[in-house]
Amino acid sequence: MKNIVVIGSGVMGRGIAYVSAVGGFHTTLVDISQEQLIRAENEIDSIFEKGLARKKITAADLEESKSRLNYSVSLAQHVSEADLVIEAVPEVMDIKRNIFEVIDQHASEHCCFATNTSTMSPTEIGSFTNRPDKVIAMHFFNPVHKMPLVEIIKGLETSEETAQSIKRAAEQMGKETVVINEFPGFVTSRISALVGNEAFYMLQEGLGTPEEIDKAIKLGLNYPMGPFELGDLVGLDTRLNNLKYLHSKLGEKYRPAPLLEQYVKAGRLGRKTGKGVYDYTAREGVRQ
Repeated sequence: MKNIVVIGSGVMGRGIAYVSAVGGFHTTLVDISQEQLIRAENEIDSIFEKGLARKKITAADLEESKSRLNYSVSLAQHVSEADLVIEAVPEVMDIKRNIFEVIDQHASEHCCFATNTSTMSPTEIGSFTNRPDKVIAMHFFNPVHKMPLVEIIKGLETSEETAQSIKRAAEQMGKETVVINEFPGFVTSRISALVGNEAFYMLQEGLGTPEEIDKAIKLGLNYPMGPFELGDLVGLDTRLNNLKYLHSKLGEKYRPAPLLEQYVKAGRLGRKTGKGVYDYTAREGVRQ
């Protein structure tokens, strides 16, 4: 693999584009919005500069990596030249269907397709194409440039050749990998969703403050982030959507906490809106 196209320039997409370029791949980040691409380029440049300041990357490597990274609104043109397309759009199946139907029309026969989903079925997504054997899930974690794992999930018809190609690509990006078979929620999302949802039930019951619950989980269970900190980072709407999906597939233990649903209805989605469980508008990490 030499050429990778990443579709979607949100938090995950731009992180994937960064590690792809640093890993030596010619990378194109595609979005329908030029404004979003400008914002993504600024965020990626910031990651490069912080990496340089912390000596995670040399000045020469920075310039080489940047030279491999392009930004475009022209999906069809770049997909036709890709060896791997990684979709990183919102967790809405209809959006993913549209993306995969389009890229299937324009990609070369050898091109592999990956979806950066935390819960959705690569088997179902593969059915939107004429090459289900070349469709797989690559679950990156936020922030992509810091988190070491990529969870690789094979669909029912994903070939072993595709799985191994994707494993090698992820490793070239500097990632550790696990390769697993599809089941709703995979490994990490099933556990993370349970912990995050239970934390909301605790808060709802008045067991403790968010600060106390987060501190207990971090220091008592050695988690790097508390469940409320993580929820605010990934987005409470994203957390709720994942829980709804898992509830439909795996049953009552994944029923979303009513308090979580209230936060989302109130528009308190986390860092991206300035307020979630914690209030980020006044000073970092203070709950309103």
